[in-house]
Amino acid sequence: MFEAHIVNLLAGDANSQEYRAINPKGTVPALMLDDGSVLTEFSAIAWWLGRSYPKRGLLPESVADEVRVLGLLNHAVNTLHMQGFARIFTTERFAPSRCDHESVKAQGRVIVEQGFALADKELAGRDWVVERFGVADAALFYVEFWAERIGIPLPPNCAAHYRRMLTRPAVRQVLAEEGYASALR
Repeated sequence: MFEAHIVNLLAGDANSQEYRAINPKGTVPALMLDDGSVLTEFSAIAWWLGRSYPKRGLLPESVADEVRVLGLLNHAVNTLHMQGFARIFTTERFAPSRCDHESVKAQGRVIVEQGFALADKELAGRDWVVERFGVADAALFYVEFWAERIGIPLPPNCAAHYRRMLTRPAVRQVLAEEGYASALR
């Protein structure tokens, strides 16, 4: 059982004293465990969930598939999110001068497009990153969602992956709860 709390990044909730008491990094997501300890960073939380609930099949069984999952999980988080989308969404962190903002956003878009091209090759001939839905698919989904929201076209295999993710009941529920019902059409 868990309790979810929405952290409105645009409103500055991640920098609030209340949230910083939970996660001093001020990053999202954060997961507070029953013992009061807090996990931060998408990759760490995803891996903890996979290891803590093995019957859910979120992590692969073979070493080869595990390495594939780690590679695409890290690519989605570290390249697509932190290098590409961060330049698009938080441009001022990369260029304090407004005159540089458009070039920084353009650079972010190039990183995102190149990153999705690589992910597209990884997904060729596959429904999921490995044989079934897992943690890397969740990581890839959130950046696919962002691309869709801001009009960056997804290459064919990523677009098909995104559409498959939108059919998952848990994804549909979370998007509806967070006010993104339009994404489900």
